[in-house]
Amino acid sequence: MRATSPEALHDVSDPADAAPPRPIRSFVLRAGRMGPGQQRALQALGPRFVLPFQAQPLDLAKTFGRSAPTVLEIGFGMGDATAQVAAASPGTDFIGIEVHQPGVGALLKRIGELGLSNLRLVQHDAVEVLKHMLPPDSLAGVHIWFPDPWHKKRHHKRRLIQREFVTLLASRLAPGGHLHCATDWQPYAEQMLQVLSAEPLLRNAALGFAPKPDARPLTKFEARGLKLGHGVWDLLFQRL
Repeated sequence: MRATSPEALHDVSDPADAAPPRPIRSFVLRAGRMGPGQQRALQALGPRFVLPFQAQPLDLAKTFGRSAPTVLEIGFGMGDATAQVAAASPGTDFIGIEVHQPGVGALLKRIGELGLSNLRLVQHDAVEVLKHMLPPDSLAGVHIWFPDPWHKKRHHKRRLIQREFVTLLASRLAPGGHLHCATDWQPYAEQMLQVLSAEPLLRNAALGFAPKPDARPLTKFEARGLKLGHGVWDLLFQRL
């Protein structure tokens, strides 16, 4: 048996001595290659359109220079659908959250190409942004389109749509605001439906899964999957 040092005998049974548990993340940061166009957009447009994380509520009217309904998108990927939605709804302000820098650079590039002024980005963990930067009852809508399904059973705890997170989301929606989720993985869709239906602040706007709303653009990834016979499930809930 290996000898035990005096330091190893230190009693850590007192909760004050124990390190706080590390939060379970719904994402893994991966090194991604930035194209030259994305890098230029990040340098030129980042200071104006990327909001730094701060542990205090945003003044949305000051952020956008006007008072308008605000919709949050979590995990916008490369941002093409986000840019399309923002361009089609100039009377609505949008905040997109994405942790991967190539996606942030790609969406900034689209912002420049389309001349969008109603879109801001945050490169940070969505849970912390919701907790600290977005006040209760402040959002007209939340979009979570094709989040990582974490296919393996041992990874299901990493899925974004969990009871505690949905309660936080619902608290940030204004009464009448919408929560729109979409996935191409049926087991995750079924879990989403169960978790969202159990949140007392939300009601299902459809009977089970919803037809694809026209407002959600058809992405290239989704179109390719549909051609291969893959399904897509939309869930549309409303804040009571």
